[in-house]
Amino acid sequence: MDDSLNFDTLAVRSGTVRTDFNEHSEALFLTSSFCFTSAAEAAERFKHSEDYYTYSRFTNPTVTMFQDRLAALEGGEACIATASGMSAILSIVMAAMQAGDHMVSSRSLFGSTLGMFSQIFTRFGITTTFVDPNDLDAWRNAVRPETKLFFVETPSNPLTELADIEAIGKIAKAAGALFVVDNSFCSPAVQQPLKLGADVVMHSATKLIDGQGRVLGGALVGSRQLIMEKVFPFVRSAGPTLSAFNAWVLLKGLETLSLRAERQSANALEVARWLERHPSVKRVFYPGLESHPQYALAQRQQRSGGAVVAFEVVGDTPEAQRENAWRVIDGTQLCSITANLGDTRTTITHPSTTTHSRITPEARAEAGITEGLLRLALGLEHAGDICNDLARGLEGR
Repeated sequence: MDDSLNFDTLAVRSGTVRTDFNEHSEALFLTSSFCFTSAAEAAERFKHSEDYYTYSRFTNPTVTMFQDRLAALEGGEACIATASGMSAILSIVMAAMQAGDHMVSSRSLFGSTLGMFSQIFTRFGITTTFVDPNDLDAWRNAVRPETKLFFVETPSNPLTELADIEAIGKIAKAAGALFVVDNSFCSPAVQQPLKLGADVVMHSATKLIDGQGRVLGGALVGSRQLIMEKVFPFVRSAGPTLSAFNAWVLLKGLETLSLRAERQSANALEVARWLERHPSVKRVFYPGLESHPQYALAQRQQRSGGAVVAFEVVGDTPEAQRENAWRVIDGTQLCSITANLGDTRTTITHPSTTTHSRITPEARAEAGITEGLLRLALGLEHAGDICNDLARGLEGR
């Protein structure tokens, strides 16, 4: 498709392939396998399976349409879709690294990502050094001869810490390391890391790309050589496969992504400003606020602040902080108490006891995840209604 088309047009039109029935909506291919006209054709197509549809564990037309559309939106050459965001991370690490290799990662990570890096990969001889995402010297000093990969989540989960993608990308390039950016909190509607120097963009498509909390999905976008020559063979054999149905749902999610991102970001900024003025709130973390430590960076590398706001309630002790945080959650009547985010419906969670509960207290403390911290992912409701919903718990009503 024409590269000069705007983002909103690509989100609706790119990647579409029509069958002989000439359907308007994308076709949903619910099939495990594909038939051939002869034994010779079957042999030829399995020999070049990346170019043909042979088996839905690794090639399916509906999944291909989703991959092509997301690649177009991120400005990448190719995409591989996976069953979840975590399986996308697994796929890129297993495809690009081996026993004895080392990676450098931001320490500000989703709890499951942190656990995978610090516990699971170490069993296979892959080690990780965790650094402050904003300390460029720390990134440089962590590099070893065996360093093969840099990983950063920006904005981070849940504190919305930002990392300078362009600056870290230069350090990774100098080290000869692959640079992977988790773009789940922004989506390509808000941030496009490949244009800033990333080699690979990773997504939990479960979040903003779906946008309605319906299905799981993950994706990796990058150069055709990397995706098809390294990641595709791993996905083909290991099978962390995105289902055709989920791909179809995610395709439809991409069509409205830009509209949702704009409204959710506007809602998040309004609620963040309201929270910042509330006496029961100790601190608000949102890249769209002038008080955010990386506000200037957010203005450079993001189109908006995004949909996620974190805030810390007051409390003299950790126990009091948790009590006050839970009171806010339990006082809500509109917000959904769930750990997912990116939904059209606003969600609220207590990271210390949910998304980051499986990491050590020391790791939580180092990451700044206190007992008083709450994560709010804004949906499409009226922002004033969300403020009123939060006010019940904040004001002890």
